[in-house]
Amino acid sequence: MRQGGLAIVLHAHLPYVRHPEWPRFYEETWLYEAVAETYLPVLRMLDRLDDDKVPCRLTMSITPPLCEMVSDALLMARFEERLTALERVAALEADRQTDLELAEATRFYVEELASIRATWERWNSRILDGFRYHQDRGALEIMTCGATHGYLPLVATDEARRAQLAVAVQTHRRHFGAPPRGIWLPECAYASGLEWLLADEGIRFFFMEKHGLLHARPSARFGTARPVLTDSGVAAFARDPECSNQVWSSESGYPGDPYYREFYRDLGYDGTEETLTGLLSGGGFRHPVGLKYYRITGKVRLDEKQPYMPLAARHKAHQHAADFLERRRWQLSALRAKMSVEPVVVAPFDAELFGHWWFEGPEFLEAVIRQAAAQDDVALVSPMDVLESGEPIEVVAPATSSWGDKGYYRVWLNSGNAWIYRHLHAAEEALVRLANTMLSPTAWERRALDQAGRELLLAQSSDWAFLLTTATAGEYPKTRTLLHLIRFQRLVADLEAAQVDIDYLLECERRDALFPGLDYREWASDRVKRRGAGAAVTTVSVLPD
Repeated sequence: MRQGGLAIVLHAHLPYVRHPEWPRFYEETWLYEAVAETYLPVLRMLDRLDDDKVPCRLTMSITPPLCEMVSDALLMARFEERLTALERVAALEADRQTDLELAEATRFYVEELASIRATWERWNSRILDGFRYHQDRGALEIMTCGATHGYLPLVATDEARRAQLAVAVQTHRRHFGAPPRGIWLPECAYASGLEWLLADEGIRFFFMEKHGLLHARPSARFGTARPVLTDSGVAAFARDPECSNQVWSSESGYPGDPYYREFYRDLGYDGTEETLTGLLSGGGFRHPVGLKYYRITGKVRLDEKQPYMPLAARHKAHQHAADFLERRRWQLSALRAKMSVEPVVVAPFDAELFGHWWFEGPEFLEAVIRQAAAQDDVALVSPMDVLESGEPIEVVAPATSSWGDKGYYRVWLNSGNAWIYRHLHAAEEALVRLANTMLSPTAWERRALDQAGRELLLAQSSDWAFLLTTATAGEYPKTRTLLHLIRFQRLVADLEAAQVDIDYLLECERRDALFPGLDYREWASDRVKRRGAGAAVTTVSVLPD
């Protein structure tokens, strides 16, 4: 007997990092690792399920910056070079380790990379084509996000908030052939009024942290076990904490099992520079390359880790999948006994957890889907399945919230990063002013205005504020924020002087080559429908010379 629905939701996102001015750039490896370790393995999983005719209902956001990067010829050529280098190094290690304790792990990587290569070639290096195929066959609901993952409650003007959403919807349609029905709000950050902007863009549902419903007005009757409708008609789904912790936590959750692959011991540190040719980014420092031959083992030093045993890890992933599904069965059964409508458990995760951080994650996910297809108690559902089921949904006003530390905005607004907002807000107001006044620009002025929009969007990326807080990326997030603001200011100054520096504009377009159809008029005030949009935040400063 069906007890309820399980909505598994993946959020695939990386900040836009593209440096054509350098032959290699370390921060670009964030993308290459995620493609090899998460996006291609998840696509391979969907392919295998399709080949075996196993029913699947999965929801996944693929953010606009990620869409643009995995569609970029330069970046994907560099990824393929890296994949070739990984295959070469893995083969060398397998040959070298034949009689040693790492033989099983090194042989496994040769096979794994060959499988990743096969998926890459199956879709002719066009990853989004693969995801679009699974969308069109009904196995995958693909959502969008903010255009550059801008933290919407901290964007000052409704015009700039709307532009983040409008550019996202346009980009999604260009890549996937249809407008998105759902959105992953950047960082799950919600503030009152956003729902009206979402409705104006045709969005049907979004996700939020649990207290967004628990502290709603009135409090959601069924907590996180059912979606709610906002006054705008857009539905909100909340994260279920019970099932999320089973997967998220490296301490009490599945990823911490001693048989799973150890993330932090990597050949990038253990191998010789000669062996690692083609994988290190240069600059004289070591970094992970993705070849990891040891397992978690336990709470021991990295040099005490035991060799990775792929078959044992795979067996654990299947055991954990069965445990996860059984716990959902009991959870939904208990909820069903108390509810007059069918309960829904929402399990949202960063996609990069599956494969990159938790190597066995895609194997676990595939096992969950296959096991769910073989039973009737727990139904895999998409948010649209729930909304179109015909069951009643209560109307509430969700509470301010995010899924960051402490559940609110402090990760993205604190003493370490607060300085960026006065400059972002001043830039927003400048572009809104230009969008409202430059109604008949020349061709070059039009390109400069459009490029100013790109630079503002890139500066607004929530990733930079996040990395400033965590201090895990050195000076790069500060540099990127300032770089885009300085480019923005230069373009605006040229426009106001009616003297566009064409060489400078062309260089900006070469380096920040995303959103080809962007229109600066998205920041015009007449594009915002004022039915319920939130009040603008007062700005206080501009970026100093």
